[in-house]
Amino acid sequence: MADFQGAGHPASQQGILTVLDSLGLKIPELLAVITVETSGCGYLSDRRPAILFERHIFSRQTGGRFDGQAPDISSSTPGGYKFGADEYPRLAKAFQLDPEAAQKSASWGIGQVMGFNFAAAGYATVDLMVQGAMASEDEQLKAMAAFLKSSGLHRALAVHDWTSFARGYNGPDFVKNRYDVRLAGAFHQFSQALPDLTVRTAQLLMTYAGLKVGPIDGMGGRMTRAAVQTFRQKHALGDSTEIDDELIDALRQATIPPAA
Repeated sequence: MADFQGAGHPASQQGILTVLDSLGLKIPELLAVITVETSGCGYLSDRRPAILFERHIFSRQTGGRFDGQAPDISSSTPGGYKFGADEYPRLAKAFQLDPEAAQKSASWGIGQVMGFNFAAAGYATVDLMVQGAMASEDEQLKAMAAFLKSSGLHRALAVHDWTSFARGYNGPDFVKNRYDVRLAGAFHQFSQALPDLTVRTAQLLMTYAGLKVGPIDGMGGRMTRAAVQTFRQKHALGDSTEIDDELIDALRQATIPPAA
């Protein structure tokens, strides 16, 4: 049974720029979507991708053959969500019954692309899509970009047609979820001020180190500054709250395993 824990590399400037260029978008539009989908972060604190397991999709993928024995993770109706890390036991239970269908029945990473959309996301198999999601947010963004392009939804996003985008990306219940309203609000927020990618990188890496930083928003705040100081003191890097290349390098060495 896979534990789905990967390197979890934070998004890079080049990765973001590549996606924006491929879709013809500006950064506030991209940030609006990922903020609404995952509060802007593709990983949990243990470097597993953010997911949401959909029991009605698992039922559909498996022809309903597990509905009777496992209605909590296989049902004709949506629901049973636990959110956050508590989604993984649901995925694990489904994985034991049908690994491929289980991975197809979860949404993955910063853009929450459904596993069954692996081909539209640019992958030959759902396994490869999940491996990409485990590796880095850049890979998660690439999957999201490929899906947006293959579905044509990038065009609605580019012209701020929040209703059309929400219907296509979030589904017919988008009004109930206020998805379009939340998108517009997030876009307005990022049109006024953009996050600092270096701060965001430090925030995500510090969560891997077990530190509390508050929202991973690239803005920084009291909790982020306190976490920086704690990490610096522990690793003999002084006691300032400055986020610089030295800190980022030390955080990477402490939290991300070397490539095999």
